Amino acid sequence: MSELQHFLAARDGLLSRRTDLDAASAHFAWPTLSHFNWAIDYFDAIARNNDKPALHIVEESGVEAKLTYAQLSQRSSQVANFLVSLGAKSGDRMLLMLGNEVPLWETMLAAIKLGVVVIPATTLLSGADLADRIARGRVRWIMTNATGQSRVAELSQDAIRGVGCIFASDGGRSAHGAPPSGWIDYRDTQHSAPTFTPAAPLSVHEPVLEYFTSGTTAQPKLVRHSRQSYPVGHLSTMYWLGLQPGDVHWTISSPGWAKHAWSCFFAPLNAQACVFIYNYTRFNGPAILDVLVKYGVKTLCAPPTVWRMLILEDMKRWTVPLREVISAGEPLNPEVIEQVRAAWGLTIRDGYGQTETTAQIGNPPGQALKPGSMGRPLPGYQIVLLDPDGKPADEGEICIDLSTRPTPLMDGYADDTAKTAEAMRDGHYHTGDVGTRDEQGYITYVGRADDVFKASGYRISPFELESALIEHPAVAEAAVVPSPDPVRGFVPKAYVILAPGHAADAATAGAIFKFLKKRVSPYKMVRRIEFSDLPKTISGKIRRVELRGHENKRPASGARSAMEFLEEMFR
Repeated sequence: MSELQHFLAARDGLLSRRTDLDAASAHFAWPTLSHFNWAIDYFDAIARNNDKPALHIVEESGVEAKLTYAQLSQRSSQVANFLVSLGAKSGDRMLLMLGNEVPLWETMLAAIKLGVVVIPATTLLSGADLADRIARGRVRWIMTNATGQSRVAELSQDAIRGVGCIFASDGGRSAHGAPPSGWIDYRDTQHSAPTFTPAAPLSVHEPVLEYFTSGTTAQPKLVRHSRQSYPVGHLSTMYWLGLQPGDVHWTISSPGWAKHAWSCFFAPLNAQACVFIYNYTRFNGPAILDVLVKYGVKTLCAPPTVWRMLILEDMKRWTVPLREVISAGEPLNPEVIEQVRAAWGLTIRDGYGQTETTAQIGNPPGQALKPGSMGRPLPGYQIVLLDPDGKPADEGEICIDLSTRPTPLMDGYADDTAKTAEAMRDGHYHTGDVGTRDEQGYITYVGRADDVFKASGYRISPFELESALIEHPAVAEAAVVPSPDPVRGFVPKAYVILAPGHAADAATAGAIFKFLKKRVSPYKMVRRIEFSDLPKTISGKIRRVELRGHENKRPASGARSAMEFLEEMFR
């Protein structure tokens, strides 16, 4: 068989067993590939004379952009030829700072065809963070829109010396939006040849993507993925999402982060589904629900924050065409899952993975779900839990057995052999996350290894307490960290963002403490609550490391914040 046939056989085996995880896992094997160019050998092949929609973007204004598989194939070849005409070559690094707009998909495919390594970044990136990514990423090209161009313009000339800057305004299709002086016009891609042939075959072991992590605990790491680890590796993500050919699939995600590549690019295109995007400036629950109905969205993946906001609406009023509903990014609270099930008769399925991998663990369609569990290992992954001594256990760090190294695992951290060696030590890839496993093999997330702590000798999972807190109507978001205590060593403290209409006062704090006492065992009871904003990364993840540092700087019996309330005040 050809390499394409090996890839399609692996994919089709998963599609045919989409509701039988045990059978899918037993029959699945990662295809053995050497020079498989996913964008040419697979995408162009299935796109030939294919008039089915591949990409559909709807703006808040109602303006739409829609490309078939055949059109996206041709446009990406034009972009690839255009980049070659500029002098781009295999191995060059491109910082791709675009929103959810057509050039992002065209350029991603073009880069894979050509061998240019893409470093995705959000258009919110600026200043020292942006300069750091350009320097550490050894960036040769920048592709961005007007927002990103304004961020680049703030940098010193030294920061962008030798970098070719390409300006893609308004999707590169409007009659206006000429690039600033010194910038290359993306609209000129339309004059390039519609077919592309690479200069030489590219090994699947060469890099294709380099992602800066979100940096919740330290300086962002640069994760390097190969030409097979993400394009081929996201077969596991396709399986977890439950995608089928022809589905209209919407993942609510911002470009620049790995989840966007997971579910807005590789997984749906591997399934030959349609990537759907609705761009909005401010969250509007009724508008999003209207869009689901109007455009026939079959599969929806959204972060917990979106689900928490959607359940504030009377969801039963919308007869949605959804078949699959999925949550990702952080564990979802059981209360939200129950409300969605009551409204639509659909159960939100959870899953787990990292920038360094594809979907590792999940609840694919057709599986019995267990409350709070993120599911079982997905096809192609051998997951073990290791205790602090490195021994297999029913509670421990979630790790991947490297004796059967899965295709989707990153090559390593670019230019940092020490961090790579630490992550890959002792024959396992270490995720840094802690979980528990029951007798049926279901894994439940406990927390980051750095976030789990002991209080009075008991092991405390911040996520478990945060899940209880979020059930109170006054709590919009919460983060639990250890707070020094002269008697217990540490006690659980919750930083809380209040929902609209609730006052940051003693009465609200007392009500939350009373609420928790009925739901949380005394040994892990939250003892302190502080009403405060939560520090977050640029991708929106809570930086608990900052909160822990803030607590550790204060003496155990020192003065408390004016917005902090102690549980002992309400006994």
